[in-house]
Order: sequence, then C-alpha cells, then structure tokens
Amino acid sequence: MGIFSRTRDIIAANFNELLDQADDPSKMIRMIILEMEETLVEVRASAARAIADQKEMNRHVGKLDRLSADWADKAQLALSKDREDLARAALMEKKKANDMAEQLRTEITVLNDALRAYEDDIAKLQNRLREARSRQTQIAARLESAENRVKLRSLMTSERVDEALARFDQLERRVDYAEGRADALNISDDTGKPNLADEISALAGSDLVDAELEEMKRSLGKASEKKGD
Repeated sequence: MGIFSRTRDIIAANFNELLDQADDPSKMIRMIILEMEETLVEVRASAARAIADQKEMNRHVGKLDRLSADWADKAQLALSKDREDLARAALMEKKKANDMAEQLRTEITVLNDALRAYEDDIAKLQNRLREARSRQTQIAARLESAENRVKLRSLMTSERVDEALARFDQLERRVDYAEGRADALNISDDTGKPNLADEISALAGSDLVDAELEEMKRSLGKASEKKGD
C-alpha cells in the first residue's frame, strides 16, 4: 500500500509531518517522490485517454450532424413528392441523429471539465514534486554534512592525530630550549665583575697599550736629541 491513496492526498500532504515521523527521512522522501512520479504518470495517462475519447466523440458528432442534414433533405424530397409518410419517417431518423449528437455533446462537455481538472491536478502534482525534490536535496546535503562532521570527529580523536600533536609539542620544546640558550649568552653576570675570558683579554689589551706608549717615548727622545745638536 502506498503512502498516498489518491492525488488529493499528495496535493494536501504535509511533507514536514511525514518526514518527522519517519525513522529514515532520506528513504521516506525517496518513497514520496517515487509515488508522486507514478501518480503523475497515471494522471497524465488518464488525461490522454480523455483527450482521445473527446476527439472520437467530436468525430461522431460530425457524422451525426451530417446524417441529420441528409435525413432533412430526404424528408424534403419525400414531401415534395407527396409522400408525407416517408417525409415523417425521415424526420424521425433526423431526430434520432440529433438526439445522439446532443448526448455526445453533453458527454464532451463533461470530458472538458475533467480535462481542466486533470490539467489543474498535473500542475499541482508537478509543483509538489519539485518541492519534494528540493527537500530531498536539502536532506542529502544535511546528511552529507553530518557524515563529514562524524568523520572529522573520528579523525580528531584518532591515535594518529594524538601522535602528530605530541611530535609538535616536542618540537616546540626544542625550539624553546634553543631560544633560551641564545638568550642566556646575552645576559651579563649579576655581580658586575668581568669573567675570566674578559680579564685575560683586558691584560692583552694593556700590554699593547704599554708597548705603544714606550714606542712613542722613544720617538720623542730621539727628536729632542736632534734638536740639541
């Protein structure tokens, strides 16, 4: 048994309510669309049969109208020949043809009303089908988004990610240690006294200054002797 019992059920259906009650909304919307498509095919087939019947009835009406005109001519001919009996019989046949044509015209009017109803139903079914397909697209997108979130959540809680984060932590600690060593080289001794390397460098610098000073004295002494001579 289908979700819908007739076309009017589909047109009046509340998709939100149907989907809210479904255990599997994705499956439910596929079933809804399938049944709507099948119903649309059936309604179009019924409309096609009604159109075919209407055309056939119109052809019969045309034949009956021609038959009626033919019997009218025959009645006129019989009356002109003083055969009132034949004229009356011909007019009876004319009346039968007219009655049958009138009955068919009534049925054609009923078919016209049915066709307008079919056209209205087809338009409404197409609108509901577009709405259902749009909901199907939305459901599919939401389902894909949910599945992606589950995959991401699983990835974030996996051991591989934990191991990668641990390696990053180790690398950061190594960088911190290297930066600390570099910073320590720039920090002076809190006592204000020069270290051993600085004192030895200072002694070497003092020797150079003393040597240069003696050289300058000797130069000055030689210059004084030349002036005395």
